[in-house]
Amino acid sequence: MTKKRRNGGRNKHGRGHVKRVPCALSGRFVPKDKAIKRFVVRNIVESAAIGDMQEATAYDGYTLPKIYVKMYYCVDSAVHARIVRVRSVATRRNRAPPRRIRRPRD
Repeated sequence: MTKKRRNGGRNKHGRGHVKRVPCALSGRFVPKDKAIKRFVVRNIVESAAIGDMQEATAYDGYTLPKIYVKMYYCVDSAVHARIVRVRSVATRRNRAPPRRIRRPRD
C-alpha cells in the first residue's frame, strides 16, 4: 500500500508510546508528537486598554507583562481553523519550515 507521509504524521521514531495532550479547540486528546504546536505570546491587556492602563499606573515606564502559552491542536481542528493548510503532493515533500513574517521594530 502506498504511504502518504514518510513519518506517518508523527514524530515518534522508535519511542513506542507518547503521552497525549488536549487540543485547544476541540478538547480531543492527541499524541504529543502528532499534535500541531504553536507558541503564543500575547499581552495580558488587549490593545484598546493599554493606553488607559499606562495612564493610570503609578510607576514610570512600567511594561505590562505578557502571556506565554504553548497551544496544541489536533490535525482536523488546525486545518479547520486555518492554523495549517493542506498541501499538494509535490509541496508535501518540502520539509523546510515556512518563512517567518518579520515585523519591523519601532
